[in-house]
Amino acid sequence: MVLYFSRTAVRCILVLVLLLAGLGLLTVTQPVVQSVAALLSARLVPIYKVDTSAQRLAISFDATWGADQTDQLLEILAQNNVLTTFFLAGNWLENYPDQVRKIAAAGHEIGNHSYAHAHMNCLTPEQITADISKTHVLIKAICGQESRVFRPPFGEYSNKVIKGIQELNYYPIQWSIDSLDWKDVSAEFMVEKILSQAGPGDIILFHNAGKHTPKAVAQILPELIKRGFQIVPVGELIYKENYYIESHSGTQRLLPSAETTKIEHNSVGEVWL
Repeated sequence: MVLYFSRTAVRCILVLVLLLAGLGLLTVTQPVVQSVAALLSARLVPIYKVDTSAQRLAISFDATWGADQTDQLLEILAQNNVLTTFFLAGNWLENYPDQVRKIAAAGHEIGNHSYAHAHMNCLTPEQITADISKTHVLIKAICGQESRVFRPPFGEYSNKVIKGIQELNYYPIQWSIDSLDWKDVSAEFMVEKILSQAGPGDIILFHNAGKHTPKAVAQILPELIKRGFQIVPVGELIYKENYYIESHSGTQRLLPSAETTKIEHNSVGEVWL
């Protein structure tokens, strides 16, 4: 049987379910496959950071132009025994296949950053699917990785984009700390910004071709490690099931119980249970 609920009613029901589950008074079924936006509102959001008590965070590099500094970055990462995620766009994959293989061989995660690096909000659902799928196949063909994390170009997204990402079994990823290396800020600026903000569950954004990125990364990594942080690829930081994402903050959190009811919604916020 399909039941229809208004958005307000769904919020009340879900809050009650989560409260009872957290108190151990209710056992629910089926793992969550939608974000908290699908649970508590009509707005879908990517994962900006992860709620965790562990001293873990992720560093990521977007690659859409240039590769001159990639070898230097890989050396710095290796010297610090750090694995990260490289989000690669289609043109970069095609222009630098040897670098892609080198990144993968070093143990880093390859993320999907779209093929055309277009403004995906302007694409149709079919175009979104085709774009992401084309890059997925390209990544697999070049280095053998089965990519599962996707970062939308320009950090732009909408319900349509998030749904398209999730339907292809990808986790949509944003960031909680932007190094601003794409603005050619100094290494000192980036070091101060990141070290003053970094905390458990953060996802830090760099670009592989940032002018001062290697210098900044070389200073940041040892200090984060000294502070007790384990730096991991994005795919190892995020929860893969039994989670929700706060629509107002993009924080991914575990559900209070191991299982919950699957909730789906349509584009106007009507929710079907």
